[in-house]
Amino acid sequence: MIEINWTIWLQFANFFVLMLVLNVLLYRPIRAVMDRRRETVEGSHRRAKDLENQISEKMERYQGQLQEAKLKGTQEKAVLRQDAAAQEALMLSTARESAGTHVQTIKNKVAAEAAEASKHLRSEAANLASHVASKVLGRGL
Repeated sequence: MIEINWTIWLQFANFFVLMLVLNVLLYRPIRAVMDRRRETVEGSHRRAKDLENQISEKMERYQGQLQEAKLKGTQEKAVLRQDAAAQEALMLSTARESAGTHVQTIKNKVAAEAAEASKHLRSEAANLASHVASKVLGRGL
């Protein structure tokens, strides 16, 4: 059977001294190392999340800028096409006008030359007819 005497108090004292020594020499340093490790890991997780958030923000800004650039490019392309179409229409109208003027000048020149040729041929035809008639009749007219 167990006797309760002064040795039990000695065992309690020994246990508490041992707990105090172990706490000072072993448990506190281990807890400090574990706390530092936990803080380091949590700090790394926070930094990783912060970096992830920064990357997400930068990607969103990049996507927004890319969309703006595409929209601006499309608008500039439309403006350039309109300008090109206007210039093409102007060039075509100028070319048509120039060609019309040139064709009219050529028509006038051809008409003048035809009138001149016709006048010249009529006078030549009259001379030729007179000459043929005199040859056919055998006498001068």
